[in-house]
Amino acid sequence: PILAELLGTLGEWAFIKPPLFVDYGENIHLGARSFVNYHLTALDVATITIGEDCLLGPNVQLLTPTHPIDPRPRRDKLEAARPITLGDNVWLGGGVIVCPGVTIGDNSVVGAGSVVTKDIPANVVAVGNPARVVKEIRTP
Repeated sequence: PILAELLGTLGEWAFIKPPLFVDYGENIHLGARSFVNYHLTALDVATITIGEDCLLGPNVQLLTPTHPIDPRPRRDKLEAARPITLGDNVWLGGGVIVCPGVTIGDNSVVGAGSVVTKDIPANVVAVGNPARVVKEIRTP
């Protein structure tokens, strides 16, 4: 399938609903049984790793590129990038934006419309802009 040729890794039974927007594709690694809803934007200038059994709602943005704060080098269109990592069994609600360099731990949930600017630990619910932890998830 075309998707397996586009992505760096496409895990068994992983599924992406089109449309999908990427910079390169080859820097995206999607784990087994993960589901991605409509309109994922994954700017994969750096590696994007999505674990197994993840759920990504519609209109999620995974953004690895960064630009200088100083206006002079920014005017020169300088760009860098930092990787994004989603652990296993992560759920990102619709419209979530994940910023460069962020890691979201296993089993965590990020509420719809949240902007994730810093790492989120495993087993929590995080919401808001910027996203902050509001609840721990207790697993048996």
